[in-house]
Amino acid sequence: MPEETRRDAKPGGIFSEMHPYREDTPTYTALPKRARDRSEILRELRRIARQEDLRWESGRISGSYYHGGKEHYAFLNEVFGLFSHVNLLQRDMCPSGTKLEAEIVSMVAKMLHGDAVRGRDPQTEVCGAITSGGSESIMLAMLAYREWARREKGIRTPEMVVPETIHPAFSKGAHYFGIALIQVPVGADFRADVDAMRAAVTKNTIALAGSAANYPHGLIDPFERLSNLALEHGIGLHADGCLGGFLLPWIEKLGYEVAPFDFRLPGVTSISCDTHKFGYGLKGASVVLYRNRVLRRDMYFSMTTWPGGLYASPTMAGSRSAGIAASTWAAMLSLGEEGYLDAARRIMRAADMIQAGIGEIPELEIIGRPTFCIAIRSQEPALDIFHVNDFLASRGWRLNGLQRPPGIHICVTLPQTLPGVPEAFVEDLKEGVAYAKAPPQPTARSGALYGGASVPVGAIQQILHAWLDETYEP
Repeated sequence: MPEETRRDAKPGGIFSEMHPYREDTPTYTALPKRARDRSEILRELRRIARQEDLRWESGRISGSYYHGGKEHYAFLNEVFGLFSHVNLLQRDMCPSGTKLEAEIVSMVAKMLHGDAVRGRDPQTEVCGAITSGGSESIMLAMLAYREWARREKGIRTPEMVVPETIHPAFSKGAHYFGIALIQVPVGADFRADVDAMRAAVTKNTIALAGSAANYPHGLIDPFERLSNLALEHGIGLHADGCLGGFLLPWIEKLGYEVAPFDFRLPGVTSISCDTHKFGYGLKGASVVLYRNRVLRRDMYFSMTTWPGGLYASPTMAGSRSAGIAASTWAAMLSLGEEGYLDAARRIMRAADMIQAGIGEIPELEIIGRPTFCIAIRSQEPALDIFHVNDFLASRGWRLNGLQRPPGIHICVTLPQTLPGVPEAFVEDLKEGVAYAKAPPQPTARSGALYGGASVPVGAIQQILHAWLDETYEP
């Protein structure tokens, strides 16, 4: 290997696990003087990819890998390759982008009962756009509400009222766009406390928001009451369906009780829904929907005075690869309603088995009444749930740690529907409880961040920022 491509491995530290490839692959801090052979590059990357795939293929990873089918991914990658070099910003050269994105938006709007809007007002039609992910979908909706309230109500110090379980993307959007985010504690059922949110509404409130389902506990906020509250004050209501928007409609069709959260409710004015989760598309795609075109236009950016000509873009990105739109479109068509229903049926069968198994463990309880995303906490104050998580990690499980209250959750995806996986999880969970009753060390490793109430917030933020710095270290 050319000497200039090597770099001495850095000494170990709290982030040493982030760099497992320093020991057995070259590290590049500058372009190599000579080009590497393509077959050699592919061989190296295939080895790395295979090594990482082995973890989620076991079905022991919560969320993250939603489909898990190698043939499905191979199909999407082939479709992506056909359009990967195409720039969606240049619609004169790639009108296919219009077909692909418009049809994706239309199909998602239909799934989320966009027809109900026209039933109430024949002049109104649900519309939307394709974004890079749920965070962008959420932030664009926030931007649209800010611009709408500034124009229609003269609000210069905008506020949004949300439950504390709302996704951090709302805090990010508030930070970026100068919106005060009023976070209200949830009720005893861990869902949005509508009465408390009503008390937080002021003359500067531009919108409310809720989750379907929320990430921590997998619960759907009471959108019927939120819809009424939004109509009462003449403000917007965003339904964050990034996690559940592409699964809950099919769960409902299977006969499960799913509280309405979509455009059937007259107060819902926008929805975010990730196609790269339970839509089973490639990563980097989401849909943001609006109740009408006027609201969608408030997220647009255009410039008429640039020396380079007229400029306009619908979302935050300028240039975008058409490969994402093409592969998302192909994923949706290749599954169809029957494919999504079958996937939902398999997921709920696994989720039901897991919930039933947890119900047989007296030391644990499920938070609220979830569907596919199941949050667990200890019923015994002396039992540290993070010790349970430590044990599960030793068995190869990767769950998500929660705080306030301390807990863990497993988001059931198709890999968890593999034969024997739900049963193995329940058995390991039982053993984890036994382990947690007499752990070998007093402090759980997985609880160092989420459960560390004695650690100052500023110190935790410094650790998080150091971790982000480390993600860019070669």
